[in-house]
Amino acid sequence: MLPRLPFAVDTRYVTSFDGTKIAYHVTREPFPGAPVILLANGLGGPPASWRAQVDYLSDRYRLLTWDYRGLYSSEKPKSGESAAYAIPNHVRDLEIIAKTEGITSAALIGWSMGVQVSLEAYRRLPQMIKLLVLINGTSGRALDTVTPIPGMKAVMPSLVELARKAHSLAKQLAQKTTSQPETVVWFKRMGLVGETFDDGVFAELVHQYGGLDMDAFFQNLKAIGTHDANDVLPLINVPVLVITGDRDAFTPRALAQQMARNIRNADMLVVRGGTHYTCVEFPELVNLRIERFFRENGFLPARPTSSARP
Repeated sequence: MLPRLPFAVDTRYVTSFDGTKIAYHVTREPFPGAPVILLANGLGGPPASWRAQVDYLSDRYRLLTWDYRGLYSSEKPKSGESAAYAIPNHVRDLEIIAKTEGITSAALIGWSMGVQVSLEAYRRLPQMIKLLVLINGTSGRALDTVTPIPGMKAVMPSLVELARKAHSLAKQLAQKTTSQPETVVWFKRMGLVGETFDDGVFAELVHQYGGLDMDAFFQNLKAIGTHDANDVLPLINVPVLVITGDRDAFTPRALAQQMARNIRNADMLVVRGGTHYTCVEFPELVNLRIERFFRENGFLPARPTSSARP
């Protein structure tokens, strides 16, 4: 297996509204005035989750993603209260990052938890968001769809809180699981990831996942379990692309279809064989569809570059 190239981003920091230091990661501007793409990650997704999109689009766009509060290089909120991790606070972090970087107009791509963050961002920053791409996510309470077992919807929040209180044990378990080379084999056998998920990419992502602060992870999990942005859907007045996989066990295809139906101007792509990690399993297909979506809606570089694709 060939060694993977370094993830070509610069890491910077801002102090957010409540004093929390937030890390964000940006690509170099390919030319002055290049359009900006904001990337809202999934829960526990490291910045390198977007490697395929960065590699494909960074010659024409400037891309930016950030670490949610308490995860990876971002600090935990000083208050330690669950309310500090609420989805609107992640958007306030993004707002400060955008102001720091001078970003007034951007496309926003959200994956999983990032779908809820993206919809909340549209609620708060409608003038900045010019297009939305929503991948493998839901607009409602995400924990309600994690399992089809009857009655689990009612007890899931309590289970998450129990896991949060046992975060030290959860961290040990995560580190042990992610350090095993056969983990990807079992994930594929259980259908949690697809057969097309590159083993090298998987190893890179889970290695970083093993170092997460699990208390912050579960605080963020609680936050997506209580957040609801369904009321935002009929208010959206920009083009939207919804992408899902027909084998997504966490946010099933039906949720994506319902979300798309409630948005005035939404296109949809269902990827056959795609799980919750569609954009990593089928990067070429997803990137080409996003590129076409941008082109169809006029979100294009101000001038062509020598390496621009037709």
